[in-house]
Order: sequence, then C-alpha cells, then structure tokens
Amino acid sequence: MTQVTIPLDAVASQKVSLQLASQSCRIEVYQKRTGLYLSLFVNDAPVVYGVLCRDRVWIVRGSWQGFTGDLAFIDTQGRSDPEYAGLGSRFLLVWEG
Repeated sequence: MTQVTIPLDAVASQKVSLQLASQSCRIEVYQKRTGLYLSLFVNDAPVVYGVLCRDRVWIVRGSWQGFTGDLAFIDTQGRSDPEYAGLGSRFLLVWEG
C-alpha cells in the first residue's frame, strides 16, 4: 500500500487538485459550525460530496464509488476531529491506495 499526505493550508475553505493513482482528483475542504467537510471529485465527477470529517475515519469507504484508495484525516497530537486552523500541521489528510 502507498500512503500520500495531501498538502493543505490552515484556511477555512480550499481546493486542491492532484493525481492519485493516475486519477485526476480535486479535493474541496471547508469548515462549517458543525465541523470540517470534504468533497472529492475525479475527472470533475463527484465521488463523495459534503462528508463530515472525523479523526481516523475513512471518507470514501469503498471502491464501488469509482475511486481507487481512500482518504482520512489524522490528528498528530491526539484524537480530535479536524479543524481548519490545524490543517497541514496537526491535522493531516492522507490518501492510502
């Protein structure tokens, strides 16, 4: 298995475009009052949309959605759910495939 850390900035809303396992991906991360949310697009088609992010919980949860691998946030300093202020440092978004 390969693991890649997705580069994120400590801002409340952002989009990142990158290649993961030869897939053209766009990841959108945004903070709301109720938590941090993520949407994933492959070739501009939605794979998951508006998923609430939790610490160490897989986001895609299955290849049936047309995406190779999976994404999860990891709290490097404990077991808290991610917040935008710690993105890229305390809270890392990882892809495993």
